[in-house]
Amino acid sequence: MALQLVDYLLYEKEESGILWIKFNRPEKMNAIYGTAEAMGTVAKVGEYMRAADDDPDVRVIVLTGVGRGFCSGADLKTRPSADEIGPTIEGARGSHEGPDAARQHFYHGFTKLHRDIAIIRKPTIAMINGAAVGSGMDMALHCDIRIGCERTRFMGYQQAGQIMENGGSYYLPKMVGLGRALEFAYTGSLSADRAYEWGLLNHLVASEDLEKTTRDLCERIIDQPPLVQWISKRIMRAALDSTLETTMVLTSNAGGILQSSSDAKEARRAFVEKRKPKFRGA
Repeated sequence: MALQLVDYLLYEKEESGILWIKFNRPEKMNAIYGTAEAMGTVAKVGEYMRAADDDPDVRVIVLTGVGRGFCSGADLKTRPSADEIGPTIEGARGSHEGPDAARQHFYHGFTKLHRDIAIIRKPTIAMINGAAVGSGMDMALHCDIRIGCERTRFMGYQQAGQIMENGGSYYLPKMVGLGRALEFAYTGSLSADRAYEWGLLNHLVASEDLEKTTRDLCERIIDQPPLVQWISKRIMRAALDSTLETTMVLTSNAGGILQSSSDAKEARRAFVEKRKPKFRGA
């Protein structure tokens, strides 16, 4: 199926191997469009990432926002009509009314869409150029790496009377520790400096250096064998919920497979011949 592009989420592919996915509602600080609908922002982020994952010319995916904001989460002021946004994703609401319908809506049609970001095999970077609020924060935490600037802010759903979803409630305690995660849950906001101090941001740079820092990191990623990156990501994410013994089995199995890959052979030849290797992800 051909990728259907929308104007509120940009898909910008470069010959270098970088794919930029950009929230594009700068007049609304990049608030998401819809919620669990097939044409909603969160579903489209996953669709764009899957398309990039299947594209052999894409090596790294960067999620960011146009203008001053990264993504300000739900648009609480205006909601698109059903004709504009399309059908709700199947299973999103369930067959009941009331609180259970809301639970079904968020579990099947919204939080699972966030998970699509985490299962992409290729490296993903959130370049957080401004506020990451609610769903925007969740999507940033599902990415592999986060790069921020002095404008970066993390804010939860607390002021809207809601708890954090899977990005915040699952990843945040693992990234920063339970005490710090609960501090955020109790207060609802986190500055760029504090996020970097806690380890939530991999890099904190001046806003004018944000894109250059991101590009430099992308270039370093692109210089390495893609198979090693894909398998390392899969094993490390699995290891978050696993044991040392299971992780040892995964790494030993993967090591044998990688040793005989075309990229590994190319890496060894390039080292001997003192040249830059050309990797194909095979």
